[in-house]
Amino acid sequence: MFQYNRINNLVGWLVFAVATIVYVLTLEPTASFWDAGEFIACSYKLLVPHPPGAPFYLLLGRIFSMFAGDPSQVAWWVNLLSALSSSFTVLFLFWTITILARKLLIPNVVTPASSVHAVTAPATIEPTFGQTIAIVGSAAVGALAFTFTDSFWFSAVEAEVYALSSFFTAFVVWAMLRWESKAHEAMSDKWLILIAYMVGLSIGAHLLNLVAIPALAFIFFFRLKKYSTKGAILTMAVSAFILGVVLVGVIPGLPSIAGWFEVLFVNSFGLPFGAGVIFFVALFIGALVWAVRYAIKTGNRMLHTALLSFIFILIGYSSYLIIPIRSGYDPTIDENDPENIVSFVSYLKREQYGDRPLLFGPQFNAEPIDQEEGAAQYIKGEDKYIEVGRKQEAVYASNDKTLLPRLYSGQPGHVAQYKKWVDIQEGQKPGFGENLNFLFKYQMGHMFWRYFGWNFIGREGDIQQSGVLWPWESEQGLPDRVSGSKARNNFYMLPLALGIIGLIFQIRRKQRDALVVGLLFFFTGLAIVIYLNQPPIEPRERDYTFAGAFYAFCIWIGLGVLAIADFLRKLVKNDALAGVVATLVGLLVPAVLAAQGWDDHDRSDRYHSVDSAKNLLSSVAPNAILFTNGDNDTFPLWYAQEVEGFRTDVRVAVLSYMNTDWYLDQMKRQAYQSDPFPMSLENPNYRQGINDYLPYVERPEVANGIDLKQYIQLVKANHQALQIADRGGRTYLSFPTKNFFLNVDKQAVISANAVAKEFQDSIVTQMRWTINKGGLEKKHLAILDLLANNNWQRPVYFSTTADNSDFMGLDRYLQLEGLAYRVVPVLNADPERTGIIAKDIMYDNMMNKLSWRNMDRADIFYDENYLRFPANARDKYYQLAVAYLEAGDKATAKKVINHTFEKLPDSAIPYDYYIPPFIVPLYEVGEEKRAQEIIDTMSKRSDTALRYYFTQGSLFETEIRINLFILQQLIQSARQVGLTQKAADIEKMFMQHYSQMGQ
Repeated sequence: MFQYNRINNLVGWLVFAVATIVYVLTLEPTASFWDAGEFIACSYKLLVPHPPGAPFYLLLGRIFSMFAGDPSQVAWWVNLLSALSSSFTVLFLFWTITILARKLLIPNVVTPASSVHAVTAPATIEPTFGQTIAIVGSAAVGALAFTFTDSFWFSAVEAEVYALSSFFTAFVVWAMLRWESKAHEAMSDKWLILIAYMVGLSIGAHLLNLVAIPALAFIFFFRLKKYSTKGAILTMAVSAFILGVVLVGVIPGLPSIAGWFEVLFVNSFGLPFGAGVIFFVALFIGALVWAVRYAIKTGNRMLHTALLSFIFILIGYSSYLIIPIRSGYDPTIDENDPENIVSFVSYLKREQYGDRPLLFGPQFNAEPIDQEEGAAQYIKGEDKYIEVGRKQEAVYASNDKTLLPRLYSGQPGHVAQYKKWVDIQEGQKPGFGENLNFLFKYQMGHMFWRYFGWNFIGREGDIQQSGVLWPWESEQGLPDRVSGSKARNNFYMLPLALGIIGLIFQIRRKQRDALVVGLLFFFTGLAIVIYLNQPPIEPRERDYTFAGAFYAFCIWIGLGVLAIADFLRKLVKNDALAGVVATLVGLLVPAVLAAQGWDDHDRSDRYHSVDSAKNLLSSVAPNAILFTNGDNDTFPLWYAQEVEGFRTDVRVAVLSYMNTDWYLDQMKRQAYQSDPFPMSLENPNYRQGINDYLPYVERPEVANGIDLKQYIQLVKANHQALQIADRGGRTYLSFPTKNFFLNVDKQAVISANAVAKEFQDSIVTQMRWTINKGGLEKKHLAILDLLANNNWQRPVYFSTTADNSDFMGLDRYLQLEGLAYRVVPVLNADPERTGIIAKDIMYDNMMNKLSWRNMDRADIFYDENYLRFPANARDKYYQLAVAYLEAGDKATAKKVINHTFEKLPDSAIPYDYYIPPFIVPLYEVGEEKRAQEIIDTMSKRSDTALRYYFTQGSLFETEIRINLFILQQLIQSARQVGLTQKAADIEKMFMQHYSQMGQ
């Protein structure tokens, strides 16, 4: 046993070392896109991220960040947390496979049950040297295969919670198998309590770990009970109950009960804030102490173990206390402001994201027939909790609801997406069959099995909706964007084949263990699909969600080596030789995964996620207010400001968050060097339930326009002139005209240097604009208040990636200064152009301040998320060059154009739909050769792309439209420069493809 254990431990740590080296070598050096920038910033300063938070992850991230020598290294160290979490996941996967593999090779020999524990004790049998090689080899192959799987590797090299969550899953499965081998011992229950504690800790990272509970329950059942169908059903029911207790009863349930006591004690009994929470905590702890003492007194071991496990889950869960504690200090990132029990419960329940029907509910075309009032909603007032209304829950007719409602979303565009997967007839309600069809085709097929194929069969590319790459697929006729993608990986089905062999082998040898692994695969994969009830379109791929299922399949990959060894043993009659050969054959799987995946998972030289944030911040004037859009427009900016201290004078205002009262409160506080928002509206004017939406109700007396300042004053006064009432008698404010005007203090504008010098003579005395909306959201009201009261003292910008609808008709009063538009009192007379161009300011920003580190290197993989930002920058460089050409300065225009192609070359950042407009300016500055090369290259690429995408179905409509648009631009540009024959050829090509639209 000593020899086997020593080899098992040694090889396990060697595999861990390999995984760690791989992840460290491919680690992103800074914050990547999506949530990573937010998590790094929140880890560094223990801030409050988006609901439901990840407090334990933040605590670990804070510890890792303390090793950074300077702030620029913080991101690498927090990323390292994911790398080490992932390599420890690989380690525990290795040891899990050795346990399962050993059980397949060595039959159980049991000794009589102990009279004390009534659990049979397995006899310890030392594996032979040949068996040891096979066991350890199978574990090495399975663990290394998981190391290089696409989805797991992706999460291992960035600051995200999924790597840590995977670690907890791997640990509890391993620990449960360890308990299984020690269940006969007097102290075996300590393993169950350890597992409970780790489950509690995992809640502070992500909830994905909880879905492993049913698999753990069956390990418990198979070890202690004789198998029966009734027992299996009861085990499943009990595991579902435990999962429900933790997911519903503990995480939001206990704080919700505490919140109920709090409101009762404060509002009804007149006690100070916190009295109800203290009472509930004391009552709850008292009940637990009594229950534990009762279990000890009665000698009820199962009750005692269950209570201790519950307590240790709570101890692990207590990491969540960091959320209200830190929120109470009003940090710069304080999402949902969960500083009191009421807002904390809302934070835990993720109420801002809404919910989706799960087992029974309405479909997308269902119309509400009534509304029911739900639970009261409170906010903390000065001396009590104020009810701000009740949740309104729509009531639907029973015939509009169905079992397993998968076609539920009525959001714009979603119905069209549903039609790509199921046959939905206009005016007809989808039946249960259509819902099941969408479940199996899209939610399971496209959003799970496609990802499964990415990891074990092959991946077509990095374009969203890319499919599985099968070994027999031809490479002929592929667009460069697909064939040249580093994410195009062909694994030749080797991982899949080996995993299926292992699955069959385990089923034949050890059906119960196969069931446990199968349950783990199901609950971390398909069960999540059913629970999430995903909409028909997502902003990004969601494969990282199912890393637990891929982990389970890699167990079977490892056991596949054992199956090969068993087959070879019968041929060569030598266990050791069979184990060595099987291991060498099996190592082909992680080898091909590593070889194919290295170039698209190596992020060691990628910096543009943070550079894009700094570029945007560098485009605005000092002390600016910058309105941005969603995650990738915002989280890298948070990282740059919070961690590296870059441009902390700029106030980043996230438009989607500005519909909340807590965020507007934060905007009105000082943040580093950034002064508070100059808003006149106070919290009572915008708190939850107040002025969430102001509908347009026309009043003829102000049809020609209303003074913006006067309108804001009317809103602040809750003036009767703006009030309207609904059928229930509740009053709301409205906006009475779509036409607004704002008088301009020209001297204040000039003194603040708010307008470029070349446009100061064009400053208007009054800005007039039209808001073409049916209603104003809270964010629009806040922006209007800012404009009314700012008096041009602070520069106000919109990111050029912001939604134009949020400009609220101010499009004609914008000044482009780089990657941001500044609101200025200068009317743009050109309706074809968004904003006037401040050439000198923009030149300095774009040419001297922007950073494009490694964006000219073709050996670095840039996926879709990275390509969007240089594409936007190319457009701004083009506009700057055109502005200089219009001013007669060809030399500067040429300099701008050459700078664009030097920093963002086609070899690294492929030409996109912002490149064809460069053709005419290139001709004007004497760069005809480059212009013709662009025409030839892009027309050929678009032709190939369209031929390909038209064969791929409706999922790639965006790519089809983009390439048709490119051809249109090429036609127009070719004609403008006199290439009439070339334009005719491309037009013919365009018409051939366009005729296929709608077919």
